[in-house]
Amino acid sequence: MDPWFGGRRPNTLSVSAYFSKQTDISSNYYNNSMSNYYSGYPYYGGYGSSYGGYNNNYELAYDPDKSIMMFGLSAGYGKRLNWPDDYFQFMATLNYQMYVMHDWAYFLVQNGTSHNINLELMLQRNSTDNPLYTRRGSEFSFSVSATPPYSLWDGKNYANMSDNDESKFKFIEYHKWKFKAKIFSPLAPSAIKRTPVLMTRVEYGFLGSYNKHKRSPFETFYMGGDGMSGYSSTYATETIGLRGYENGSIAGNAGYNSYGYAYSRLAMELRYPFLLEPSSTIYGLVFVEAGNAWKDLKSFNPFDLKRSVGIGARIFLPMIGLMGIDMAYGFDKVNGKRGGWHPHFIIGHEF
Repeated sequence: MDPWFGGRRPNTLSVSAYFSKQTDISSNYYNNSMSNYYSGYPYYGGYGSSYGGYNNNYELAYDPDKSIMMFGLSAGYGKRLNWPDDYFQFMATLNYQMYVMHDWAYFLVQNGTSHNINLELMLQRNSTDNPLYTRRGSEFSFSVSATPPYSLWDGKNYANMSDNDESKFKFIEYHKWKFKAKIFSPLAPSAIKRTPVLMTRVEYGFLGSYNKHKRSPFETFYMGGDGMSGYSSTYATETIGLRGYENGSIAGNAGYNSYGYAYSRLAMELRYPFLLEPSSTIYGLVFVEAGNAWKDLKSFNPFDLKRSVGIGARIFLPMIGLMGIDMAYGFDKVNGKRGGWHPHFIIGHEF
C-alpha cells in the first residue's frame, strides 16, 4: 500500500512491529570459566580447549531462566505543514512496548512484566541540502511523549513499594521532552565544491514523573561513549553519545545503574570533504563537545558539562552505508577518573 496520501501535501502513515528475546549466561558456566581462567597455564589443566582444562561447551552457557523479552507495536501519522514554511512536518505516533524479565540482572527491574503505552508528538523542521555531506541548512525537532498517569487513579501507595516489587512498574508512566537542533554553516562560497562546513548542535532531554515515588527506570538516558545504538544493552533506556568518555559513564558508573532523567549535549564540528562522488563520500572533521546527564531533574545544571575534543573521519559507500571513526579526549573526571583518550566507531548513523 502506498504510504502517501492527501494530494498536493502528502501525509504519511506507518505501522511497525518488533519482537526480540535475549538470554543471559549461566552463573555455573561463568563461575567455572573464571575458575579455569585463573587456575594456570592451559596445558596443565588451566583454561583453553582440549588441553586438560574445560572444553568450551557453549551450550552450557545458555540459561533460558535469565532473559528479557520485548514486543512492540507502533502506528504513526505524519503531515507536511505549510506554516510557518514548507520545511515543517508534524508526526504523531502511538506506541506499545511490553517487557518480560526473568532474573535479568542488567536492569533495575529484574523480574515481572511491564507495559508501556505512550503517545509521541513531534514537530520538526529540516532545510538541509544534502544528507551525506550537508553544506547548509538546519534541523530542528521538538518532541513530547507521555503515558497515562496510572498512579493518579490506581489507588496504590507507591511510597511503601520497593523497586523490586513486580507490580510497581507493571504499567510504566512518564512524560518525556526532547529538543534537538543542528545548524550547518558553509565557510566558503557555494561555487566551491569542497566547501568546509561548521556544524553546531544543541540537545536537551528530560524525563518526568507523575508520582515522585514511581519514577520510571524505562526511557531514561544512558549517556557516554559512542552511542552507536538507539537503545542501550538494557533495551529500555535511550543511548546518548558523548565522545571522550566510556559508554554509560555519565550519570552512573558505566554499569547497569547508569541512567539519567535529564541530559544536555552541545557540540561544534568543522568538516572538510576529501571526496564527493556518487560512488563514495569521504570527509574529515575536528570537534569540541560537552554534555552531562543527571539522575534528578532538580540537579540539572546547563553549565555543569563534561568536555571533550577530538578528530575523526567519515566514509559513505552505497553498498555499506555510513562508517567512521573518532578519536576523542575527555578533559573532565567521571566517577573519579579522567575521561582520557577513547576511540569511537560509527556504523550507520552520526553521533
